Amino acid sequence: MTVFTQACIKANEEISAAINKGFESSWFEKTEVGAGGDVSSRLDLFAEAVFVKHLSSFGQIESEESGIIGEGEVKIIIDPIDGSSNALSLFPFYGTSVAKVNADGILDVAVVCNLGNGDLFVKDENAEILQGKLFSSSYHAPHSSPRSEIGLFEKAYAHPELVALLDVEGLKFRTPGAVALSLAYAKTVNFVLFVGAFRIYDFAAGLALCEGLEVIVEADYVIVSKDKAVAQKIEALIKGIYNNR
Repeated sequence: MTVFTQACIKANEEISAAINKGFESSWFEKTEVGAGGDVSSRLDLFAEAVFVKHLSSFGQIESEESGIIGEGEVKIIIDPIDGSSNALSLFPFYGTSVAKVNADGILDVAVVCNLGNGDLFVKDENAEILQGKLFSSSYHAPHSSPRSEIGLFEKAYAHPELVALLDVEGLKFRTPGAVALSLAYAKTVNFVLFVGAFRIYDFAAGLALCEGLEVIVEADYVIVSKDKAVAQKIEALIKGIYNNR
């Protein structure tokens, strides 16, 4: 793996080790609205500081919390804690995401980590996507379920009409609350769906891990599935709602 990717993994391992010692009471405190539009917690800022320590020498960082940090032709897009609300509720589906865009404007590295269970997803320069675990040197092709029974619908609570239509079509789903992580698990589920404002911090690394899948990206929705027919069916439902408004 490249030196950059190794640095990403080391940062994740440092954050994970700190979390495994127990959540510090200060991490639950809220501070101010970050660059991504959400109010940052001190957990978010702690994780951001760890990434800055490990990655700032590689280029300019664009973080969901503090925005632009440093300088450089290489751009590093990070969500220090993906699924912050889950983390602060001690619900174990939260993690981190890092995407590197090289000097030519090409996204060539993506690293997404589930801090809840240690799952690690890596797309390194000119290499296949790999899945592994924190604190382990063993990697393999990402797991894929041949008969996925559920999809993942991020922010489903904001779209009751679409929820009802998915139910009619028999498309079961869960709403875990961490976009990059949901995209990282796209090969194991029936579909991943997001409807709402597109933020680069949520999608840069996650979509890079969806190579080989059916991916539909529009201004206000993202659909990913192993099955093209499923993706097209969901898009038709969304367009039907829009056309009836």
